[in-house]
Amino acid sequence: MRYVKECTDFYIEEPTVVSLGKFDGIHRGHELLMECVKEQKKQGLKTVVFTFDIPPKKQVSGEEGLVLTTNTEKMQLFEKLGIDYLIECPFTPKIMHMEPEDFIEMLVKKLHMKCLVAGKDFRFGHNRRGDYRFLLEKAGVYGYEPKIVDKMQDKGRDISSTYIREELSQGNIEKANELLGYPYFIQGEVVHGRKLGSSALYPTINQIPRPEKMLPPFGVYVTRTMVGGQAFGGITNLGIKPTVGEENPVGVETHLFHFQGDIYGKTVKVEFLKPVRREMRFDSIGELKVQIQKDIETAKRYYENITNLC
Repeated sequence: MRYVKECTDFYIEEPTVVSLGKFDGIHRGHELLMECVKEQKKQGLKTVVFTFDIPPKKQVSGEEGLVLTTNTEKMQLFEKLGIDYLIECPFTPKIMHMEPEDFIEMLVKKLHMKCLVAGKDFRFGHNRRGDYRFLLEKAGVYGYEPKIVDKMQDKGRDISSTYIREELSQGNIEKANELLGYPYFIQGEVVHGRKLGSSALYPTINQIPRPEKMLPPFGVYVTRTMVGGQAFGGITNLGIKPTVGEENPVGVETHLFHFQGDIYGKTVKVEFLKPVRREMRFDSIGELKVQIQKDIETAKRYYENITNLC
């Protein structure tokens, strides 16, 4: 997959099918969209996903928009789907003030767009004046085939990043995973921990999540960690470790079952499968140690009948 970012001077020679959207999470609500794109690929068109490198809401209103997937995570998900081009267009003032018709003309000229795939809720152009009706209206003028796709629903509600964020914020990891179609995950480099408390009692790998990454409530979770193509069961503490200090940064501290090795500096993916408990402060390291052992036993029971990872 070719990944184009931090650049508005993009150009594709081959005829393409272009899918438009925010694609935060790349969840089950996008399945019908991606199926439509793949059908066009069978017709000989190169597949292009066109999105923006930052949430437009942040650029327009200044509000910080937390995301389910960082740009790097999103890139890897699209690569796994077999997309040919991922374009993360910078949301510059010029793009922000572009009229809807000018936006369409840009896609046709720069991307050789022959087919356009978008959801009914997609809005674009200055003041969000462009919608799916506008895409249908201009198809004949610019010579592309429009494919407007409904979102998949869950119990009468559209599956969307908003829906998933609601479930994630309440700690409903299993429901969020169901809506995503895969486990919510945090991917990042393994860094050196402070060797305090739980990390001294049980060997762990440590990560610092990206500031824009939306996180579930601080606590302990059953997790599966991908290390160099291998999966390891384990348990993860997400939070600030209040028992061992007052000013710890938010961290992802994972104890892996049956793992030995030095992976400092390597990138791993930690998938969250089930909540165990919320983060809490203990009166002593001894009490913390007892609780961690209980957490590990809970995680191993979870794995007992479904996998051999523990």
